[in-house]
Amino acid sequence: MQSVVRVGVAVVIKRRGQILLGERIGAHGAHTWATPGGHLEVGETIEQCARREVLEETGLELTRITQLDYTNDVFESEGKHYITLFVLGECLEGDAQLLEPDKCLQWRWFSSDTLPQPLFLSLQNLLAQNPTGLS
Repeated sequence: MQSVVRVGVAVVIKRRGQILLGERIGAHGAHTWATPGGHLEVGETIEQCARREVLEETGLELTRITQLDYTNDVFESEGKHYITLFVLGECLEGDAQLLEPDKCLQWRWFSSDTLPQPLFLSLQNLLAQNPTGLS
């Protein structure tokens, strides 16, 4: 296990009652579905991180960001420990583009009652803490 706890920012983007999720293919959480997001960089605000990661991964520009929740995520098989800060990101227009094909296979919209499986650990933990957290 790494001796450092990392901070991740996960962005829940809702549109017309659906949530944007990507199918991860990188080494960390491969073959799971997750929201856009990534590591909080030194000196960066949570909002700056959310905007940067969503733009880098999907090409979408967030118009508003609000706090949601946080999770404590221990990826035992990978030897990683994260605190994930979840935010709600508003983006009323535009289509998600696949801008990091080495990390994500596809972006798709899902209703909160028909989420794909398996979900990324931090998203699983969020739903375990707050089953209506994405509704």
